[in-house]
Amino acid sequence: MKSSNLQLKNKRASFDYEFLDIYTAGIVLTGTEIKSIRTGKASITDTYCIFAGRELWLKNMQISEYEYGTYNNHQPRRDRKLLLTRKELKKLDRQVKESGLTIVPTKLFINEHGLAKIIIALAKGKREYDKRQTIREKDDKRMLDRIMKK
Repeated sequence: MKSSNLQLKNKRASFDYEFLDIYTAGIVLTGTEIKSIRTGKASITDTYCIFAGRELWLKNMQISEYEYGTYNNHQPRRDRKLLLTRKELKKLDRQVKESGLTIVPTKLFINEHGLAKIIIALAKGKREYDKRQTIREKDDKRMLDRIMKK
């Protein structure tokens, strides 16, 4: 199966958080959910990850109902289980509990085998002055690019 060029990004996450470690996780989905994702009808803007027991769950991810789905259609904002190795789960759980860090999803994509994957990041919240510094750096880079093109 060909790789899809579908990539949904959470741009707000990179603005609000500083990423410390990045993981690629699988998602447990139903048939109508993967079909909706392939058509691009999903959003990870307000999504976050939480541990329940020894499992990592994706909360508040919006996947619109599949338009050709019948009574088998899914709930748009249901909780979805993330698939990581046991070693990765233990490491993430320990760091979240000890350090007060959080886990945020950054990008949703379809891999070369046709499976939906999500990139999650262990993150630390930015302070207000860090956010202003990020904006300043982006503006400076944009100005340099404009000057170099002329």
